[in-house]
Amino acid sequence: MSIPYYDCIAHHAMRQPDSLAAVDLATGRQHSYRSFDDRISRLAGSFRNQFGIGAGDRVAVLAPNSTDTFEVQFACGRIGAIFVPLNWRLANPELRAILADCAPSLLVYDQEFGARAEELALVCEIRSQVPLGLAFERLACDGPPLDQPVAATLDDISTILYTSGTTGRPKGAIITHGMNFWNSVHSFNVASVGRPTVFLCLLPLFHTGGLNVFSYPVFQAGGAVVIMRSFDPGEALRLIDDPDMGITHLFGVPANYQFMGQHPRFGETDMSRLVFAGVGGAPTPDAILRQWQERGALLQQGYGMTETSPLVLVLDKEDAVRKAGSAGKPMLNMQTRVVGDDGTDAPRGTIGELWVKGPNITKGYWQQPDVTAASFTDGWLHTGDAALVDEEGYYFIVDRWKDMYISGGENVYPAEVENVLYQNEAIAEAAVIGVSDTRWGQVGRAVVVVKTGRALTEDDVVAHCAANLARYKLPHSVVFTEALPRNATGKVHKPTLRKTFGEG
Repeated sequence: MSIPYYDCIAHHAMRQPDSLAAVDLATGRQHSYRSFDDRISRLAGSFRNQFGIGAGDRVAVLAPNSTDTFEVQFACGRIGAIFVPLNWRLANPELRAILADCAPSLLVYDQEFGARAEELALVCEIRSQVPLGLAFERLACDGPPLDQPVAATLDDISTILYTSGTTGRPKGAIITHGMNFWNSVHSFNVASVGRPTVFLCLLPLFHTGGLNVFSYPVFQAGGAVVIMRSFDPGEALRLIDDPDMGITHLFGVPANYQFMGQHPRFGETDMSRLVFAGVGGAPTPDAILRQWQERGALLQQGYGMTETSPLVLVLDKEDAVRKAGSAGKPMLNMQTRVVGDDGTDAPRGTIGELWVKGPNITKGYWQQPDVTAASFTDGWLHTGDAALVDEEGYYFIVDRWKDMYISGGENVYPAEVENVLYQNEAIAEAAVIGVSDTRWGQVGRAVVVVKTGRALTEDDVVAHCAANLARYKLPHSVVFTEALPRNATGKVHKPTLRKTFGEG
């Protein structure tokens, strides 16, 4: 029997109408659950009555972070439409491929992207468009309240999130209402998300980190979400330090914490109100973990991906120091395996590919049955991440499986080498890639950004690594650059790194 989907905004508007739901820092707007619910109802009514949007239709959003994006998401849920947030950092040809794949009936866009949106709407034949601002406000403030929400179930599609692939056809991960629900249950359990939560949203809302860790769970619990239009390390620290803001929860990728840690305000920021400071998206260098620990903030590492909605593993606070470097243990209701090349479970302490199964796992990719079939074995999703489990059952994400390279017959995981590089106090940023070598097949190349006012040579970098790593793991060359290429969430973009620095 299908389980009904319940609208959390409408629920809290009924139970605690005057409680704070959302804050839009860029505009200063604040919404109680009552006002948020009213705007979402009128927006949903406008989508249905004015634009003819119905169950199964796609509604795309091209905009930086704002409360408007969440209003579109929840309005879609009330009429059975499918929410598609777009990565505005992509070039228009990349966005055209995504829009051709999902074929939205409506495009909501920020006026900052007006020219781009007009081109996309024309080329992709999107029948209706709404710019944020006056036109959107008329719909959300003056539109007809929705008379009858669609009776959706947890099995119905809520969202399509396009993953950050670099070649071939874009992959739209199907996110159901049930995936969002189970991710919220996991968040209540491991991150103490509840009504008192005030969550600072740093990551972009076209990404599962911004939407679901922990914005959506906070709305489920009846807490408040404070939304940054774009990440600014100094401003984030100011907000954390402000007792009137009362920030209790924070989540980011390692780069967010790295850049905050390098900001002059970091040493003066009061971290005492933080209940949970989570980090994920990539292995976190030990130096960053130690830096925040010294300021009294234990960064709790975790692991997830778009296709898992996303929480899979989280390290409990009491283990944050003792098991630094681990992504923790599986969530309630999750099944996990580490699988070798032969498809059998790898022994404890041995690296293999992480496979996962559970109610928070995607049922596939939008209109791509072949890709879906190749991603699963007997219901187990292949994550593409290299992992190992220690004797106590703690999981360690070693690296992306595809980022591993083989040097002289030995597997080398760049994240391990990068972790050592970050222990050098002269290095601001570092990444490692494998490059072709006639003798060893592949060898490592370190791409390094030196801190302002510091000096470093290639020999210095190699010597630092030689003191901490086996010889086959040492980078054979070092390239210095001004900044590393990063994707929209701040993770180092290895395909661009390989393209730019991978030859010669």
